[in-house]
Amino acid sequence: MQTLAYGEWPSPVDAATAAAHDGSPEYVGFVGDEVWWTEPRPAEGGRRTLVRRHADGTEESVLPAPWNVRSRIIEYGGHPWAGAVRDGEPLVVFAHFPDQRLYRWEPGAAPVPLTPVSPVGPGLRWAEPVVLAERGEVWCVLEEFTGDGPSDVRRVLAAVPLDGSAAEDRGAVRELTGERHRFVTGPRLSPDGTRAAWIGWDHPRMPWDGTELIVADVAADGTLTGARTVAGGPEESVPQADWTHDNRLLYASDRTGWWNLYRDGEPVCARPEEFAGPLWKLGQRWFAPLDGGLIAVLRGKGAQRLGVLDPETCELVDAAGPWSEFGPTLAALGERVVAVGAGPRIFHEVVELDTRTGRARVIGAAHRDAVDPAYYPEPEVRTFTGPDGREIHAQVYPPRNPDRTGPAGELPPFVIWAHGGPTGRFPLVLDLEIAYFTSRGIGVAEVNYGGSTGYGRDYRNRLRGRWGEVDVEDCAAVARALAEEGTADPARLAVRGGSAGGWTTAASLTTTDVYACGTIIYPVLDLTGWGTGETHDFESQYLETLIGPRAEVPERYEERSPVTHADRLRAPFLLLQGLDDVICPPVQCERFLDRLAGRGVPHAYLTFEGEGHGFRRAETMVRALEAELSLYAQVFGLKTPGIPALELTP
Repeated sequence: MQTLAYGEWPSPVDAATAAAHDGSPEYVGFVGDEVWWTEPRPAEGGRRTLVRRHADGTEESVLPAPWNVRSRIIEYGGHPWAGAVRDGEPLVVFAHFPDQRLYRWEPGAAPVPLTPVSPVGPGLRWAEPVVLAERGEVWCVLEEFTGDGPSDVRRVLAAVPLDGSAAEDRGAVRELTGERHRFVTGPRLSPDGTRAAWIGWDHPRMPWDGTELIVADVAADGTLTGARTVAGGPEESVPQADWTHDNRLLYASDRTGWWNLYRDGEPVCARPEEFAGPLWKLGQRWFAPLDGGLIAVLRGKGAQRLGVLDPETCELVDAAGPWSEFGPTLAALGERVVAVGAGPRIFHEVVELDTRTGRARVIGAAHRDAVDPAYYPEPEVRTFTGPDGREIHAQVYPPRNPDRTGPAGELPPFVIWAHGGPTGRFPLVLDLEIAYFTSRGIGVAEVNYGGSTGYGRDYRNRLRGRWGEVDVEDCAAVARALAEEGTADPARLAVRGGSAGGWTTAASLTTTDVYACGTIIYPVLDLTGWGTGETHDFESQYLETLIGPRAEVPERYEERSPVTHADRLRAPFLLLQGLDDVICPPVQCERFLDRLAGRGVPHAYLTFEGEGHGFRRAETMVRALEAELSLYAQVFGLKTPGIPALELTP
């Protein structure tokens, strides 16, 4: 094994390899007995295709480029497709990203539009379709803009004719509900077809703060009547509901401080762990009732594993296999369960669970090693102590390379990663962006700071009123602890994050002296603008809980903003921004840079046309990752041959 300076180790994990493995399968479902799902294509402009698994086990991408199966509803999206079998053949309805229309697809034919294009604002958007072939309709969530502003919008449940008669006629879309709530999820129909359940909530609440579970009767003519609230409230989050095989209402609620399951209002095997998560995308599913009475569940503290729960005995059997984390995209048919799982050494795979044995097998998107697994990072799941003795959960990835080691007496540089959300969490899965750094001798620590999900409502509520403080303090506490214990070089610490993580990164650089540099990715930087029309409707009042009621603490919005403290910034930084981002728009970055003008802080600002909130194109991800490494190389004094030099402007 050769000794070489940390950060200068040669690695087979290049930026192109990392970009090619970005993203995961999502939105699994059944069409008849077949399993279908969406899958990313970074090399094809970042589109998502729809994959069909045939009975013989072969996979087929049924929609070639440029078809892009992705909804923009609430900007973060939602379940974009559904299918049924008609006359022995699949009939699939999907949302196409460029125009957001619903389309019908059948084998051997081109997709046929079902919904019109609206000239008002961003138009019409659809998610969580349910194909009701016997009614000749697809039921779904409709998001309709009524003006050009981001909050000029209404959301209802709607029925779209399958025959295409609404393709040019908005009036042919049948609305199922009035505007009872600002936000709604898609309808879940009871097996006997007599009732529908959905979830609603209103500003200023976010869905993890408080939602209402609504049930209505389905009349013979397909109208919904007698809508009533059966669970939830201002301080009770119900993120998912479904029906058991015998028409009982099953849902998740955090009324006890943990997202646990309830059946017709009664707790099902209450435990101090999570059986659901934050509803960032419409149609996320953490549990699925099975025909025999069992329930497929995702559960855990932190990482969520797949298991089968017997609600009568409370026996819980986890799926056997190498997957440490499953995404909230379960589907069930009879006793079959399909999910998307991954682990520290395995990319996301489509997995089918045999509920009789608890064993699972890969049926799609099977993992293939991109490089020798000896270059993959090895996580250490740790709990650190923060201010006031509070716990901080983190995943630490030390440098790892089978052929290199660092010089005796030298400590490696480390990058502290802050996740987005901020109501979210880092999954415990293989990420080649992490491997890109660790295989070169740069450590990474993912911090699930106070406010993160997976550890109960109390942990999640730590961020209430303290965004820009608790997250910054917790990241700094982990960085300092790694330095004090001799894991990281205290003089070569960096911080990076995107979206809310970009906010935490910028706030860390402007309010602490812990870091030598930072990478700020499509960030929130100015609360006074972001909360008053510079972001989308879904998060437009998020700050009411993260910062405090604007009417009561207006000064806090300016005081917490990194743009206000740009004059304190001394550390070099890289700023990355998609020009089509409507969640964290470029104007936030431009305002921040204007405040920095003439202060002599080395920095680079890279923008990307055609990219929104979250980079999806391979060429963008390659440029961003290489630029980030170049920043660290320049600040930490590293040699990185073959990496384009990032020009830093004072």
